[in-house]
Amino acid sequence: MIVTTHTDIPELKLLSRGKVRDMYAIDENSILIVATDRMSAFDVIMREPVPYKGAILNQLTLFWMSKFEHLVPNHIIESDVDKYPEVLKPYRDMLEGRSVIAKRAEPILIECIVRGYISGSAWKSYKETGLVNGIELPKGLKESDRLEKPLFTPSTKAALGEHDENISPEQAAEMIGRDLAEQMGRTAIAMYEEARDYAAKRGIIIADTKFEFGLVNGEFTLIDEVLTPDSSRFWSAADYEPGHGQPSFDKQYLRDWLDAQDWNKKEPAPVLPQEVIDTTAAKYREALEKLTR
Repeated sequence: MIVTTHTDIPELKLLSRGKVRDMYAIDENSILIVATDRMSAFDVIMREPVPYKGAILNQLTLFWMSKFEHLVPNHIIESDVDKYPEVLKPYRDMLEGRSVIAKRAEPILIECIVRGYISGSAWKSYKETGLVNGIELPKGLKESDRLEKPLFTPSTKAALGEHDENISPEQAAEMIGRDLAEQMGRTAIAMYEEARDYAAKRGIIIADTKFEFGLVNGEFTLIDEVLTPDSSRFWSAADYEPGHGQPSFDKQYLRDWLDAQDWNKKEPAPVLPQEVIDTTAAKYREALEKLTR
């Protein structure tokens, strides 16, 4: 496996190059998805990669998708590079461990965020209004408090370089239809609750996470990444103490470092010191080991 920040497979049509993932057309029914080592924060891609981060995201996603198959079908066709089409053989070292062949899906342009604890933008909104995504919460909550029930707090999915916008479940229903929005909410909360209980046995609190869904030939399907350090807040259960931010196994460490810099959250991002890169990589590895070993 090699550190990968940019992919170039001229034999295939490049469909998109996102903040982390590059997607190529295999045929009319399938695509190649490559999780690179690019790191983004505040919707800006950092100049420096976090080595092997993409492989960690890919392995965690495969782990969780398999675990949730009884709840919702997923888009994975193949993850063993030795079983990929012959045209991809020259790229084996680049693709190994960090790629999948997946079914083509029509993405549902709503991100399904589930919050079991109040933190991040939800905490900021609650302090200002007492609401999170239009949902009224009890008075007197402290930062990082566990919520009585997990909340479905959707957001719009912004284009590259733009910011997602938090919306209420009612707004999501207006955008995509009530039946589909309710199915998304139910499924996302069911997956969160199962993952939360699993992770708790391994000393990790899943404070919140983001799921994405699509339609594959009309079938509701789990796509993209699942319960990774890029899409979730993972806290140490042993160190958990409400009333402030928590030690975590995710990109919050990097966000906190960036917040302390004189930076306007627009490109170009600050140069990341080696210590920040190494610490971020270590946190991602620890999340993988604690959750899957």
